[in-house]
Amino acid sequence: MSKKEVFHSTVGQLVDLLKTLPQDLSVLTSGYENGFENFYEPTIIKVKHEPENPYYDGEFQVAEDGDVGTFDAVVLRRVVRDV
Repeated sequence: MSKKEVFHSTVGQLVDLLKTLPQDLSVLTSGYENGFENFYEPTIIKVKHEPENPYYDGEFQVAEDGDVGTFDAVVLRRVVRDV
């Protein structure tokens, strides 16, 4: 099994990448356990990097007042559907 390469990007890099793709393709994000979902309008939030977190908590978390090493990021939050 090959290790997946993590794609870190800026908005500009992502726009450039997306411009190279067919413009009629759908864009989706990962689902809760598997599959894929639509996402809400992108938002800018302040986050902190916590690489020691377990995979299910995410490597980045919403920053709280007083946290150090925070930065702004554009976030694509998946649509959460009721079952």
